[in-house]
Amino acid sequence: MQQGGGLEMIFILVIFGVIFYFMIYRPQAKRQKQQRELLASLAKGNEVLTSGGLVGKITKVSAEDENIVIALNDTTEVTIQRAFVVAVLPKGSLKSL
Repeated sequence: MQQGGGLEMIFILVIFGVIFYFMIYRPQAKRQKQQRELLASLAKGNEVLTSGGLVGKITKVSAEDENIVIALNDTTEVTIQRAFVVAVLPKGSLKSL
């Protein structure tokens, strides 16, 4: 019989745990942190892209409300939840479209 088989099994499990942490958990946690920071930094005048593909400029942001108002053009405004914003675009992006 093999001696120390339990120690080898524990070592393999630890290796798999480390791989899981660096390959799956850590990158996901980093993406979630970036998304939280993005949502917290939303301000009036930012040009944003939503998960639905809408591009517009924020016209109203409420600190206590989870909704923001985005102007798609001069006459059209939509109200969406903050969580649907996926990116803040550089200034002037709307004019270049």
